[in-house]
Amino acid sequence: MTSKWVKGSAISLVLILLGASGALLLAKGESEYPEGTPGAAVSISVQAGESGAAIARELGARGVILTSKNFYALATRDPRALAIAPGRHLIESHITSKQALIELLDSSRNSGIVQIIEGSSFSDVLELLRKSGVKGEVGKVGAPIFSHSTSLEGFLFPATYAFAEGTSTNSALSQMVIKFSQSTSSIALSAGFEKYTAYDVLTIASLIQIEADSVDYAKAARVIYNRLKIGMPLQLNSTVQFANGTRGHIALSRSQLGARSPYNTYLHTGLTPTPISNPGLAAMRAALNPASGDWLYFITVKPHETRFTKSYTEFEGWVTLYNNNLANGAFK
Repeated sequence: MTSKWVKGSAISLVLILLGASGALLLAKGESEYPEGTPGAAVSISVQAGESGAAIARELGARGVILTSKNFYALATRDPRALAIAPGRHLIESHITSKQALIELLDSSRNSGIVQIIEGSSFSDVLELLRKSGVKGEVGKVGAPIFSHSTSLEGFLFPATYAFAEGTSTNSALSQMVIKFSQSTSSIALSAGFEKYTAYDVLTIASLIQIEADSVDYAKAARVIYNRLKIGMPLQLNSTVQFANGTRGHIALSRSQLGARSPYNTYLHTGLTPTPISNPGLAAMRAALNPASGDWLYFITVKPHETRFTKSYTEFEGWVTLYNNNLANGAFK
């Protein structure tokens, strides 16, 4: 079976509280830097929960705006200012308060923005945090109570996060786990499905997130449940790729298929010890609500065309079609 890394993202910016409401009355003739003559860019650090007054003071002190009062007055009357995210913002100097707000809201100027996409692995997340400037060793981070493992794999909720300068790796990971708990409360993940625990369901969601297109999640989930019910190995390429660190490579070598890893679902029956990715809500919902069907096999014969069957003979024919499509470059 082929695997693919399905991308997607859910947006979740940490909002900044701007303090007391109500605009300041500005002195008549209060000046701004002239428009159209910006100076060199400077880095402005915004902390989570930082007040609008504090942001205004830093903008004034760093020469971004002429006076902090103008920016504060603008921020308190413009609701968009509530969406200023923590992080390190690269802002032009010698600009108007209005332009400063525009640039603070521009995520492309915020080096603290980290987007965790659906299907990312724990190691992917650590690499993204490192590139964004988040530092520190990984320590103990509490996972939801239904976790069967000390691994955070599966619990780092896919979303867009904004981290202020100085945020530690542990703090960033904790925010993702908290977001996971908040987001999954609406789908009752903790209740599990039939005889399967919440952790089992999360693991299945992590498998179908990698193995199937979103339109086929529920059918792929049913295949997994059907195989588990009869003790049939799952035989998912994605689990072997996870074990070998070769995700993204379609074909598996003979040695990879023989890897003595508990994640090798060609050799071992049952689920993998942990999730193999951080799934999104759509995959979790599908794992909680699998489609009805007697399928035992599925294969993506070409991009966005996945076929399901109970017949091994029919599946073998599709494998031949897949190999032909692969050889002809259909998966490039």
